[in-house]
Amino acid sequence: MDTRRLFRTSALALATAGLLISGCTEGSSSPSVSATASAAGDAGSTPDAALKPYYAQQLKWRSCGVPGFDCATMKAPLDYAKPDGESIKLAVARKKATGPGKRLGSLLVNPGGPGGSAVGYLQGYAGVGYPAPVRARYDMVAVDPRGVARSEPVECLSGKEMDAYTQVDLTPDSAAETTRLTKSLKDFAAGCKRRSGEVLPHVSTVEAARDMDILRAALGDEKLNYVGASYGTFLGATYAELFPARVGRLVLDGAMDPSLSSRRMNRDQTAGFETAFQSFAAECVKHKDCPLGTTSAADASKRLKAFFSALDARPVPTGESRKLGESLATTGVIVAMYDEAAWPQLRQALASAMAGDGAPLLSLADSYYERGGDGSYANLMYANAAVNCLDLPPAFTAPSAVQSALPEFEKASPVFGRGFAWASLNCGYWPTPATGAPHRIEAKGAAPIVVVGTTRDPATPYKWAQGLAEQLSSATLLTYEGDGHTAYGRGSDCIDTAINAYLLEGTVPPDNKVCR
Repeated sequence: MDTRRLFRTSALALATAGLLISGCTEGSSSPSVSATASAAGDAGSTPDAALKPYYAQQLKWRSCGVPGFDCATMKAPLDYAKPDGESIKLAVARKKATGPGKRLGSLLVNPGGPGGSAVGYLQGYAGVGYPAPVRARYDMVAVDPRGVARSEPVECLSGKEMDAYTQVDLTPDSAAETTRLTKSLKDFAAGCKRRSGEVLPHVSTVEAARDMDILRAALGDEKLNYVGASYGTFLGATYAELFPARVGRLVLDGAMDPSLSSRRMNRDQTAGFETAFQSFAAECVKHKDCPLGTTSAADASKRLKAFFSALDARPVPTGESRKLGESLATTGVIVAMYDEAAWPQLRQALASAMAGDGAPLLSLADSYYERGGDGSYANLMYANAAVNCLDLPPAFTAPSAVQSALPEFEKASPVFGRGFAWASLNCGYWPTPATGAPHRIEAKGAAPIVVVGTTRDPATPYKWAQGLAEQLSSATLLTYEGDGHTAYGRGSDCIDTAINAYLLEGTVPPDNKVCR
């Protein structure tokens, strides 16, 4: 895998996989999407008077220390219900249009998560890896959403505490193991409240979308042009719902369906990873060195499940203090499902682990969690939980509810179902009540929007793209028949040509166009 694709895969790795560790809590303490829209000044009207200083701010660009990129700090209200109150600082980065050709304005990008650094994604991939004609005519821009990376990040645990958290058994077989799991989830939530309690109630997707409109104004753009991947599609769709008249050219790639409950999304995603694994297994068994056998995908599934069970009983060494148990091994397999280019690496990592060396599979898991070699973690997982726990009511609020749901999750995936079901309990203990709820997003009056879905996408199942495209009043569905998470920039000339034509010329692809 080349380095740009590796970065792209890493940046998108969590995508909505955060749903596997999140679910959110019940209740509502902040305005809903519809309520905040009027306060924001939707449909192209002027913003509320109290917000005018934010909309009128001038960004002061400076060197980022990364050649070709400029950085700035933008301010937004911490609480949009109290715009005269405290503000929050958001990190913005830009790479100016390279020319030739007429400049088309700014193109905002977001890699998903929630919790993925948009600034890191811009500097590491989009600003250098997006098609040259797009970079030539747009200023490529990113803002780390509130609570993420450089934008007053949510913090929860120390590195050692996070190490312990990632190793907790997510397939408890006894009351004692269930107690240990729930204690771990409660400790995680308590750590977030202790370290980031002030910002936790104000990192919702609605607030992040409103921040994007302030950025649009600060950049001097009449309309917002945007490419959002995975969770970034929910962020983009929310923007369209709030500000339909300000929608420019929006690409929503690897789409989420905002009408689904957290439980339904977690179950769908469980099935999505099962579909992706079956595709990997069918390819693996064609190789003589496949550690899961060479007979069939069904046999490979049985072998992987048996291997996970063996690790649950006896983790294997990794050459460091952490051992590879079932939870970390499962994470290592999951991360390789996002990009089929990682499948050879996964074959080798599984073979090593089965031979008693868990280091390669542990390395894959660490990339998912953004764990550094010094044992420190980026704030990806913390922001992921914080955003998800505000955006939707919980999948589950007690172990008994998970127990009741295990059959449906195991039906969705015999290999991953139990672990994914228990991971969905995370936000059942969240300290901040949810402010969002499942709902259809229609964004009536918005300009044409392109929704992109991949048929065997593990993290954002294809039917979610179908669902979002059906809801958005001006959407066109573009389909990539293939493997991996998201489609733009993955090597399909058909997909890239269609999206480039839309971004550069405004040419909307035919609805239900399929690329292979």
